[in-house]
Amino acid sequence: MSENEKQLRYEWYKKAIYGTRLPAACVDLELLDKNILVLRKRSGSKPIRIATKSIRSLFVLKYIQERLENTIGFMSFSLSETCYLVDNGLDNILVGYPAMHEPSIKEVGGWVKKGKKIVLMVDKEEHIALLSKVGMELSCTFSVCIDADVSTKFPGVYFGVYRSSVRSNEDFKELLSKILSYNNVEPVGLMGYEAQIAGVSDGQNGKRAKSSIVKALKKRSIPKIAAKRRMMVALYKGITNCDPVVANAGGTGSIESSVSEDWVNEVTVGSGFFQPTLFDDYNSFKHEPAAFFVLEVARHPEPDIYTLNGGGYIASGSCDPSKLPTPYLPVGMRLENNEGAGEVQTPIHYSGKLDLGEPVFFRHAKAGELCERFNTLHLIRNDEIVDVCTTYRGDGYAFL
Repeated sequence: MSENEKQLRYEWYKKAIYGTRLPAACVDLELLDKNILVLRKRSGSKPIRIATKSIRSLFVLKYIQERLENTIGFMSFSLSETCYLVDNGLDNILVGYPAMHEPSIKEVGGWVKKGKKIVLMVDKEEHIALLSKVGMELSCTFSVCIDADVSTKFPGVYFGVYRSSVRSNEDFKELLSKILSYNNVEPVGLMGYEAQIAGVSDGQNGKRAKSSIVKALKKRSIPKIAAKRRMMVALYKGITNCDPVVANAGGTGSIESSVSEDWVNEVTVGSGFFQPTLFDDYNSFKHEPAAFFVLEVARHPEPDIYTLNGGGYIASGSCDPSKLPTPYLPVGMRLENNEGAGEVQTPIHYSGKLDLGEPVFFRHAKAGELCERFNTLHLIRNDEIVDVCTTYRGDGYAFL
């Protein structure tokens, strides 16, 4: 987006939120629509599973589903969230993370008995055993998906995340055999999420050395990941005599490499719809910043420093400056290094003129965590708020 386009959007947004109580969170529907179209194109012929953790608003999830021609359903992040989603009309849900809370599993089992299509994630026998126990009690059968670790190891470097305990072909065969030995559970496929490709940027400004290393690691990792997934799909077919219903891969940052694998039949996408700042520095794609939050100028302590109310919306993960929210509009702002973004106030450096009470727009580092801070999202098109919808928090829920 050019500087002129950013200035135009600043004027639009400022007009749109005039009179709105700040802080507030917003979604630009025009830019969201553009991201939906780009993601549809990037995924090619492969269906997209929408990652709910990156959206966390029932209204926006349905909005995306209605406009994304190739969606296959959703990936949720907890059992309680899954029940909330199906209770509100959504279906075909892959739960991305295992859980051991028996009452929640029973609640999911109730929806399974009503015909809802829910697939639960496993990577240990303990997960399977508990699901089997609950399934026998409820007289239902749980569909399960094996979460396979596709991290890559190089001498002195572990490139990936500590996620699943299913790390080898033998691990995969053993767990799949365990599933087949239990009653009231049935395997339907596997997920191999390449977090080291999907969630690690490779074009960071001012960090050429780091970006070069990441690019090299990605280049070497992608064929290893593909080979690992291909083998596990082959093992699944050989052991069950069936094609996997779910052969899930991908994320916003790795769509192109994931969809190139014939054995992958769906890709998960979440952050690319809102495009938070952690996804700005990828060389292979550029999306539009569709979600942001607004703070109010409350003080003017120095000629080039303005102090805003609130703003301490720090992203999770390892602690570094990339997890801070980024001043967005008007163009030319930066955070004060010694204070960052604060719980009740955030000073910014800006050489332009801002009046007390004027709005300043920020972008969050992560997509879904924005909605954990606000009850509502103000939906903007051009220079007006066309609707206001609730987040999970606004509906009274905090699932994780």
